[in-house]
Amino acid sequence: MFSIKKMTKIGLGALAVVLLGLAGCQSDREAMIQKGYPPAYADGYDDGCQSGNMFSQFTKDVNRYHNDKTYHEGWDDGYQECKSEQAALQKQIDQSIEQQKLMEQRKHDKKMENKHMLDGIDTSGLENLHK
Repeated sequence: MFSIKKMTKIGLGALAVVLLGLAGCQSDREAMIQKGYPPAYADGYDDGCQSGNMFSQFTKDVNRYHNDKTYHEGWDDGYQECKSEQAALQKQIDQSIEQQKLMEQRKHDKKMENKHMLDGIDTSGLENLHK
Protein backbone atom coordinates (compact mmCIF):
# COMPACT_ATOMS: atom_id res chain seq x y z
CA MET A 1 0.00 0.00 0.00
CA PHE A 2 2.86 2.42 0.78
CA SER A 3 5.89 2.65 -1.42
CA ILE A 4 9.34 3.11 0.05
CA LYS A 5 9.72 6.26 -2.03
CA LYS A 6 6.58 7.80 -0.52
CA MET A 7 7.53 6.79 3.01
CA THR A 8 11.00 8.27 2.45
CA LYS A 9 9.42 11.56 1.41
CA ILE A 10 7.36 11.52 4.60
CA GLY A 11 10.46 10.74 6.64
CA LEU A 12 12.48 13.52 5.02
CA GLY A 13 9.65 15.98 5.54
CA ALA A 14 9.37 14.99 9.17
CA LEU A 15 13.12 15.35 9.62
CA ALA A 16 13.02 18.84 8.10
CA VAL A 17 10.24 19.84 10.49
CA VAL A 18 12.22 18.44 13.43
CA LEU A 19 15.38 20.31 12.43
CA LEU A 20 13.46 23.55 12.04
CA GLY A 21 11.91 22.97 15.45
CA LEU A 22 15.31 22.44 16.98
CA ALA A 23 16.54 25.76 15.69
CA GLY A 24 13.58 27.49 17.34
CA CYS A 25 14.08 25.75 20.67
CA GLN A 26 17.75 26.54 21.14
CA SER A 27 18.12 29.52 23.42
CA ASP A 28 20.69 32.18 22.69
CA ARG A 29 22.15 33.05 26.09
CA GLU A 30 23.55 36.43 24.99
CA ALA A 31 20.26 37.47 23.39
CA MET A 32 18.41 36.67 26.60
CA ILE A 33 20.87 38.71 28.64
CA GLN A 34 20.52 41.62 26.18
CA LYS A 35 16.76 41.42 26.71
CA GLY A 36 17.32 41.90 30.43
CA TYR A 37 17.31 38.34 31.78
CA PRO A 38 19.87 37.67 34.52
CA PRO A 39 22.85 35.57 33.35
CA ALA A 40 21.97 32.80 35.83
CA TYR A 41 18.43 32.60 34.42
CA ALA A 42 19.79 32.54 30.83
CA ASP A 43 22.23 29.77 31.78
CA GLY A 44 19.47 27.74 33.41
CA TYR A 45 17.06 28.33 30.54
CA ASP A 46 19.64 27.22 28.00
CA ASP A 47 20.50 24.08 29.98
CA GLY A 48 16.82 23.29 30.58
CA CYS A 49 15.94 23.75 26.93
CA GLN A 50 18.72 21.42 25.85
CA SER A 51 17.47 18.88 28.40
CA GLY A 52 13.91 19.16 27.13
CA ASN A 53 15.00 18.65 23.54
CA MET A 54 14.94 14.98 22.51
CA PHE A 55 17.94 15.50 20.22
CA SER A 56 20.21 17.16 22.77
CA GLN A 57 22.08 15.89 25.75
CA PHE A 58 20.52 16.30 29.20
CA THR A 59 22.28 19.26 30.84
CA LYS A 60 21.82 20.41 34.41
CA ASP A 61 24.26 21.90 36.88
CA VAL A 62 22.76 20.05 39.85
CA ASN A 63 24.65 22.02 42.50
CA ARG A 64 23.64 25.32 40.90
CA TYR A 65 20.07 24.08 40.40
CA HIS A 66 19.71 23.40 44.14
CA ASN A 67 21.54 26.51 45.34
CA ASP A 68 20.71 29.23 42.80
CA LYS A 69 17.02 30.09 42.61
CA THR A 70 17.45 32.11 39.41
CA TYR A 71 19.25 29.26 37.60
CA HIS A 72 16.62 26.85 38.95
CA GLU A 73 13.74 28.96 37.59
CA GLY A 74 15.48 29.41 34.24
CA TRP A 75 16.15 25.69 33.96
CA ASP A 76 12.54 24.77 34.74
CA ASP A 77 11.20 27.38 32.29
CA GLY A 78 13.57 26.32 29.51
CA TYR A 79 12.83 22.65 30.05
CA GLN A 80 9.06 23.14 29.97
CA GLU A 81 9.17 25.44 26.96
CA CYS A 82 11.30 23.15 24.81
CA LYS A 83 9.59 19.99 26.01
CA SER A 84 6.24 21.55 24.97
CA GLU A 85 7.68 22.53 21.58
CA GLN A 86 8.94 18.98 21.08
CA ALA A 87 5.52 17.55 21.96
CA ALA A 88 3.77 19.95 19.55
CA LEU A 89 6.27 19.09 16.82
CA GLN A 90 5.79 15.36 17.36
CA LYS A 91 2.02 15.85 17.17
CA GLN A 92 2.39 17.67 13.83
CA ILE A 93 4.60 14.90 12.48
CA ASP A 94 2.15 12.22 13.63
CA GLN A 95 -0.76 14.09 12.04
CA SER A 96 1.12 14.48 8.75
CA ILE A 97 1.91 10.78 8.65
CA GLU A 98 -1.71 9.88 9.41
CA GLN A 99 -2.94 12.24 6.67
CA GLN A 100 -0.55 10.63 4.19
CA LYS A 101 -1.74 7.16 5.20
CA LEU A 102 -5.36 8.24 4.79
CA MET A 103 -4.69 9.65 1.32
CA GLU A 104 -2.94 6.42 0.29
CA GLN A 105 -5.82 4.35 1.68
CA ARG A 106 -8.34 6.44 -0.25
CA LYS A 107 -6.37 5.98 -3.48
CA HIS A 108 -6.19 2.24 -2.87
CA ASP A 109 -9.93 2.04 -2.06
CA LYS A 110 -10.83 3.98 -5.22
CA LYS A 111 -8.62 1.69 -7.33
CA MET A 112 -10.27 -1.40 -5.81
CA GLU A 113 -13.74 0.11 -6.30
CA ASN A 114 -13.01 0.71 -9.99
CA LYS A 115 -11.67 -2.81 -10.35
CA HIS A 116 -14.79 -4.31 -8.76
CA MET A 117 -17.05 -2.23 -11.00
CA LEU A 118 -15.50 -3.94 -14.02
CA ASP A 119 -15.83 -7.43 -12.49
CA GLY A 120 -19.57 -7.62 -13.16
CA ILE A 121 -19.43 -6.53 -16.80
CA ASP A 122 -19.81 -9.17 -19.51
CA THR A 123 -16.93 -8.63 -21.93
CA SER A 124 -17.39 -11.85 -23.90
CA GLY A 125 -18.38 -10.02 -27.10
CA LEU A 126 -15.43 -7.61 -27.03
CA GLU A 127 -12.79 -10.05 -28.30
CA ASN A 128 -13.98 -9.43 -31.89
CA LEU A 129 -12.97 -5.75 -31.65
CA HIS A 130 -9.26 -6.62 -32.03
CA LYS A 131 -9.69 -7.99 -35.56
